Amino acid sequence: MRKSPPSRLWTARLWTDSAAAAALFSATAAVVTWQNLRLGILWDLSYILETAQRISTGDVPYRDFPLPFAPLTFLAQAALIKLTGRVFLHHVIYAAAAGGLATVLTWRILANFLGDGDKVRAPRAWTFLLAAPLVFLGIYSIFPHPFYDPDCTLAILCALLLLQRAERSGFPPLRSFCAGAFVIIPIFVKQNAGLAFAAATALSLVVLLARNLLAKKPARGLLWTLAGASSALAFAAVLIHLTAGLANYWHWTVQFAASRRLPPLSATLAIYRNPLPLIFAAAFLAGALLFRSNLKNHRATLAWLSVALLSAPFLWPLAALFLMDNASDRVEQLLALWPFLLIVSFLSALWNIPRRTGLDLVLPFILIATVHGAFLSQQVWGSTYAIWPLFILLFAWTFPPLFPADQENSSAPALTLIVVVSIGLLASGGYYSWSHERLDYAKLSDGDMNRSALPELKGLSVRGPWIPQFEQLVGFARREIPAQDGILMIPGEDLFYFTSGRRPQFPVLMFDHTLNPFSPEEILALSRARNIRWLIVKEQLQVNGQPVEDRARLLELLGRDFKPVQTLGIYDIYRRGP
Repeated sequence: MRKSPPSRLWTARLWTDSAAAAALFSATAAVVTWQNLRLGILWDLSYILETAQRISTGDVPYRDFPLPFAPLTFLAQAALIKLTGRVFLHHVIYAAAAGGLATVLTWRILANFLGDGDKVRAPRAWTFLLAAPLVFLGIYSIFPHPFYDPDCTLAILCALLLLQRAERSGFPPLRSFCAGAFVIIPIFVKQNAGLAFAAATALSLVVLLARNLLAKKPARGLLWTLAGASSALAFAAVLIHLTAGLANYWHWTVQFAASRRLPPLSATLAIYRNPLPLIFAAAFLAGALLFRSNLKNHRATLAWLSVALLSAPFLWPLAALFLMDNASDRVEQLLALWPFLLIVSFLSALWNIPRRTGLDLVLPFILIATVHGAFLSQQVWGSTYAIWPLFILLFAWTFPPLFPADQENSSAPALTLIVVVSIGLLASGGYYSWSHERLDYAKLSDGDMNRSALPELKGLSVRGPWIPQFEQLVGFARREIPAQDGILMIPGEDLFYFTSGRRPQFPVLMFDHTLNPFSPEEILALSRARNIRWLIVKEQLQVNGQPVEDRARLLELLGRDFKPVQTLGIYDIYRRGP
């Protein structure tokens, strides 16, 4: 049989890869769009877009107003507002495109590791199966509005792909420098995950550099990569110093943010005291040992028993969909896969130290450190919704050693495991996305679906009275409140400044423990100093609970200056008295 010419093979692969990338991108973007058509989470959405609107009007974060988060997500949304205007639909398109891109990047990183090059560890089709669950578990598939956690994961994936490409091309100076520079970007998207990723990557590059020097192998490319990272960090520091001020940036993003959100170490490690992940890990490790010990004799019964043990952790979340009645319990079975995978991937990474080189050697450790950095925010339940691509990458770096490519009897069991993992994550991930259990901090199922008629909020869909009530408020403000008058919104759950185009005159837009650094007395003093003329209090919130600390005391103090004007449904409107 005649072999196909290399150019024909290359063309066929190009078409296949293009079709796979298009399918993954389109499916993920469609899920993000679908989520936006049925969900609107006003609290988090408003914080991002209200802050972005403020920046687009000329205010500088950290210098002009407090911002306990890294700036790049806010700057990206502010740039979108400046370029395309204040239209919510544009931000939906951004989230859908970013979600689709992240899935494609994950698939491409998988293909580089598993299906390309001289050492093919797995057929290329397997990379598509592994990436497929990200249609429902993509960075924007759970929380569908622009946010810093998904953006940080996207930046991390870009950095990993650039590092891969630099390594595969022999670390040429320019490509290596750019890859190193990109490693720093996640720091300025989300502090905890970004810092963990950048620090772990820099340390890993230093380790690889030392190994190459001791082995008398070329190390110039790694030096260029580290130089790129150092230069990018220095450039960022100078830019922040010239705009917001380094002292301001450090205070708000490190000192203040840590004082409000950093959990104790015991809370982070508590995930490993849950018995379910330990049971998963024991089953998986037993299956791995059984399969490896059976490679020489290859008894079919033992081979398939080992695959059953390896598959069990991924089958259980699927089974829980039928065995459990409570939606929260079903989702917990899926999330229990995180500590399980962190355990087995760490053990696998240690076992593979003598067998791997370069990025393949250190990437599992980078991912494990990054995931734990992300957990510093809200542990497994709250922090994992936007980092599932890292889960897929960790699994991909864990399973190939179990099924040596040079063993013919490994192919069928390996394919079975991949199919089970893909189906299990697709089904349980699809339920996770559909049930919106991660978003249970807001009232998402109350009332009929409403879609905004305001041009600025085109594309916003929210169940309940929130949109009609807010549109009444916007109408009142346009008729009765002069554009130059300062307004204090309590607690600040709505897209008021984004919709109206007004420039905020109070330094805080939302009032909860994480975002508001001021006491009730300080808020009163600032409202006087900034000549705030109007106070608007939202009495019924979409977010559950009461985010405003010492609300009664705050409203009592403000009542000394502001007198009731009108009640518009769920809003009480006050004006500064004479």
